[in-house]
Amino acid sequence: MTVAADIHLPPIAPGRRPIIGHAIPLIKDRLAFLQAMRAHGPLVRVAVGPKALLLVNSPELIHELLTSRSNQTTKGLLFEKLKIFGADALPVAEGAHHRNRRRLIQPAFHRAKIETYVEAMRTTVQTAIDAWPNGAILDMKTEMQVITQGVVMSAAFSSNPDPALAREILGSVDLVFRAALQRALLPVAALERLPTRHNRRVVDASRTLRTAVGKIITDHRAHPDAYDDVVSLLLAARDETGASLPDDDILSEVTGLLAAGSETTAVVLAWLFHELGQSPDLEHQLHDEVDAVLAGNPPTADHLPRLGFTRRLVKETLRLYSPAWLVTRQASSDLGLGDFTVPAGTDLIWSPYTLHRDPALFADPERFDPDRWLEERPQPPRGAFIPFGTGKRQCLGDGFAWTEATLATALIASRWRLRPTDSATVRPIGEITVHPSQLHMTTQARHVQPRGTA
Repeated sequence: MTVAADIHLPPIAPGRRPIIGHAIPLIKDRLAFLQAMRAHGPLVRVAVGPKALLLVNSPELIHELLTSRSNQTTKGLLFEKLKIFGADALPVAEGAHHRNRRRLIQPAFHRAKIETYVEAMRTTVQTAIDAWPNGAILDMKTEMQVITQGVVMSAAFSSNPDPALAREILGSVDLVFRAALQRALLPVAALERLPTRHNRRVVDASRTLRTAVGKIITDHRAHPDAYDDVVSLLLAARDETGASLPDDDILSEVTGLLAAGSETTAVVLAWLFHELGQSPDLEHQLHDEVDAVLAGNPPTADHLPRLGFTRRLVKETLRLYSPAWLVTRQASSDLGLGDFTVPAGTDLIWSPYTLHRDPALFADPERFDPDRWLEERPQPPRGAFIPFGTGKRQCLGDGFAWTEATLATALIASRWRLRPTDSATVRPIGEITVHPSQLHMTTQARHVQPRGTA
C-alpha cells in the first residue's frame, strides 16, 4: 500500500511476521484477532502474505464507506471469489449492472410480497419440526440449514426437493462457500486452477447446485401461469434495453439467492436456541409470548408484529453472532477516509461481528440481552449495528430474513424445548459465516392446549 509522501500510514497490526504477515493468527483464531485489532484505532493495516489489507474499525468510517464513498469502491476480494456461484449475480455485481439488476429483483422482496411467503415459510418449518422425534439429538447448524434452505426454495422458488437432493444441495453450498473464503484469505489464483481433488470437488459442487436450480427454472418455463415467485419474476423481467434476461443470468441469480438465504438465517437460529438453552428465564419468556400470541394456532403475517420479544431475540442474536465476520471492498479510486488517503487498488475489510461486540458501542457486549433493544433503553450510535449492511448494497433479503427468523423461532418454541447436550464449550468459528464449533441439542416436546379448550 502506498500513499502520497505527506500522508502518514495507519498503524500496522502487531505480530506481523516476515513473508507470511498475520496469516498465523488469522488461521488460528481470526475472530479473536480482528476483535483485538479494535484497540489499534479506526484504521489499521493487516498483512496476509505479501498483500496489505486496510481494516476499518470505526462505525463512522464504515458508514461513510458504505454510503457517501460507495461509488469509489467495488465489492472486493471475498465477493470476487464468491463469483463461483455466478459471475453476474446480484450479490457480486458491480456498477450499473448491480443497480439495474437490483431494481429488477427488488419487487420480490417488498414487504407486501414477503407477507405472501409466510404460508410457505410456515408449512416448510412445520413439516421439518414435526418430523423431529422427542428426545432426538440434533446437529443444530445442519438442522437449521435444512429448514432455511427449504424455506428459500419453497417460498421464493416454489420448489420442494426430496430430502436426499436437499441434503446434496446443502453440502454443495457449504463446500463452495468454504472454497470462496479460502481463496480470499490465500489469494493465489494459480492454485485455484490446479486439477487437485479439492478443486474438482468444488467444481462438482457448483455443477450440482446449478443443475438443481436449472430444473426449477425449466419447470417454471413449462408452467408459466403456475407460479408467482422470484423465479417467475426473473423470467418475466426485462433489462434496460427491453430484452429478457439470459438463461445463465437467471441461473446465477437463483443460485446466489439460494446459497445466501440458506446459510445466514440458519446460523442465527442455531445461535439463538443455543442462548435459550443457557438462559431458562429467556426461554420461559419466549414460550409465554408465543403461547399468548399464537394461542395454539398456526402463525400468520398478522401475528408477527405482536411477537416483540421473539423479534428482540433475533435482533440480539444478529448482534452477538453477526453471521458476517468479514466484509470486503476495494478502492476503485483514491479516497479520503478519516485522516488518511486510501490509494486506488487498496483492499479494505471490516467485521460486523467485532463491531457489534465493541464495549465502546454496546454496554456489556458479551452478554446476551434481548432487552437492550427495548425502546426505552439507550440505543447504539448510527452505524454500530449493521447486520445486513447499509447504503445501496444493503442486503436485499433483509425483510425476508427477519420474517423467516421470527416465524421459525416462534414455531419451534411453540412445539419444542431444545436442551443443550454438549459438555464442550461452544465457540464461534469464522468461516463464510460465524457458526458454532459444535452444537447439539436434544428435543423435548411441549404440549400447549389452544385457549378456550378444556
